[in-house]
Amino acid sequence: MQTLVDFDNAPVFAIPVRDGYRGFAGREGMLVEGPQGWGEFSPPGVDADLRVVRFLTAAIEAGTVGWPDPVRGRVPVAVAVPAVGPERAAAIAAESGCASADVRVGCRPDSLADDIARLEAVRDALGPSAAIRCDAGGAWDVDTAVAVIAALDRAAGGLQFVEQPCGTLAEMAAVRKRVEVRIAVDESLREAADPFALDLTDAADIAVLTVGPLGGVRRTLRAAERWGVPCLVSSPPDSSIGLAGGLAVAGALPELPFACGLATVAALAGDLVSAGRSLRPVDGHLPVAPMPPAPDPERLRQFQVTDTARVTWWRQRLAAVQHLL
Repeated sequence: MQTLVDFDNAPVFAIPVRDGYRGFAGREGMLVEGPQGWGEFSPPGVDADLRVVRFLTAAIEAGTVGWPDPVRGRVPVAVAVPAVGPERAAAIAAESGCASADVRVGCRPDSLADDIARLEAVRDALGPSAAIRCDAGGAWDVDTAVAVIAALDRAAGGLQFVEQPCGTLAEMAAVRKRVEVRIAVDESLREAADPFALDLTDAADIAVLTVGPLGGVRRTLRAAERWGVPCLVSSPPDSSIGLAGGLAVAGALPELPFACGLATVAALAGDLVSAGRSLRPVDGHLPVAPMPPAPDPERLRQFQVTDTARVTWWRQRLAAVQHLL
């Protein structure tokens, strides 16, 4: 499979985060081209270990064997609302056209008042029928999570679920016994040494699937089957090339009971594809495609990294990960 992919000429890109998206990171990585199309290799951090190999297998899959056939042509998505003030949060939610919102909370130990104001603003902007969810990123201990979730649920006029309230599955299992709001697990899946070995029976009502950390579309679908809980698909602010893999999973899942956290291109200051191919929601949905969109040459030039030292770093990292395949 490696010989089918052009690793030697893989361009390195960096897209900054948009102003006003505090708590989100820009996207830096490489594009790899195979006979079926393009894939994005943009793992976070600086390591070149077996966990990072999963990101490369996901990128290779997109450009070589492609993805399973979908069972739906479009996917409902939730707007990502960063840790901003209530007015800005309301504007992001209202302008998105989405009927669901993923609201960032717990970014600081003293953020509860701000989190409550943000949730109230998003609820007012989207109306009583919208699905509002919180993403805490593992911010709380068990007792704090129990108290805070109750307050946030009231502020939101009812939360659909809370994502990763604590750092470990054991802690989330303890929280789940004491709250009525559903608990979703995210980072504990993405960061696990062996995601397939995890037992979510007590810890979570919902699994949040992310293609890169789980090793590609097919592996992600197998993990969803293995865990046996309702799933949704999420993604960091990848380019539309990387984001397409998450849509492929969402399109192929037998059931999709929740809007997916895939409306994240909006957090970036640009994209690597043409405006017409950029994966931005229309009426709260994104289309499922048989392969990722190709990079637009002009936009790739705009965001291509030219610093020699940085390009060398990425090429050395890619080579190190290749050897682990």
